[in-house]
Amino acid sequence: MADAPAKMGSYPASDVTFLLKDLSVISIEKSTDERESLIQSGTHYSEMLPVEYKPTEEYMNLFYASLEESKRKVAEAVGTVAEQIVQKRGLHTVLCSLARAGTPIGVLIKRYIEFKYEAALPHYSISIIRDRGIDENALHYILRHHPGDSLAFIDGWTGKGAITKELMRSLDGFYQAFGTRLSSELAVLADPGYCSSLFGTREDFLIPSACLNSTVSGLVSRTVLNGKWIGKEDFHGAKFYENLLAEDVSNLFVDTIAAEFPAVETKAAETAALLLEQREEPDWRGLTSVRNIQHDFGIDNANFIKPGVGETTRVLLRRVPWKILIQPGSRTRLTHILLLAEDRGVPVEEYTDMSYSCCGLIRPVGRGK
Repeated sequence: MADAPAKMGSYPASDVTFLLKDLSVISIEKSTDERESLIQSGTHYSEMLPVEYKPTEEYMNLFYASLEESKRKVAEAVGTVAEQIVQKRGLHTVLCSLARAGTPIGVLIKRYIEFKYEAALPHYSISIIRDRGIDENALHYILRHHPGDSLAFIDGWTGKGAITKELMRSLDGFYQAFGTRLSSELAVLADPGYCSSLFGTREDFLIPSACLNSTVSGLVSRTVLNGKWIGKEDFHGAKFYENLLAEDVSNLFVDTIAAEFPAVETKAAETAALLLEQREEPDWRGLTSVRNIQHDFGIDNANFIKPGVGETTRVLLRRVPWKILIQPGSRTRLTHILLLAEDRGVPVEEYTDMSYSCCGLIRPVGRGK
């Protein structure tokens, strides 16, 4: 069983341990068009990686602008989530972020708990892959090294709730196979899909870390599960893009948000207490929105629908977009979406029947405009 985490990523070791197999020396990247074609013809997305490009000046400007604009809002949401984790789980808890969008948020939650409670909780980043499940070897590693502790799973935001459901399925299977019951409650910074009960906000806004890829996530790639390189006893894999160190803003992002913690501490604690008292359960209205879009636009595969600001941003950065849907009246809040859509020549349409600010639609291979 895997028992030696690779030293990877640009975060300090005190912030996070990546339970991932280092595949940095393997060429596994495909161009956007080639990857899209392979995915739509049946190759699982986790068997390859998109090409990791150096961020353009335009994208970096977008990141810096969004960071400055939203740093306090993000800090408050981080504090709200962290306070709920502590109140529900206590300080004998292992933070377990889902690589890679969850990693910066996990680092921030760890930092907030250190700031507020002077407790250094262990924090690991592990892989979960849609339709293929969570990395069980990583779970075994954590359970061996932290017997008796609670595990708190963390992600950045929700879209359709696919990862939420994958976590539920995976942990149910883990219990059936090994007799260990783990809570599948997923803590997220933003829950516009209304599919989490532990969230910082349900507002659909741009979290700055969604603007970039590895350069805001510790220079670590998306996770890989390909039998050519990942054995039965290995952790899921990832690459460390050390060649992008000069462009890395992972620690700048964390440090900028963490500097706001003293200003939001009181409000975050109040909001967390209110949410714990109200116990707002998920109603999965985001999934209803996706079904509406499927019907109205004749889309067979729900995986071609990427709802919410974060997912829409990623469609425009990584995939082959067909069109972007936005809520009427939201243009001033979606400047970066409109900028990226214009840059790629992607049409933008107003659409009211969804719970999100915006939604990205992926072009099915062979489909015209």
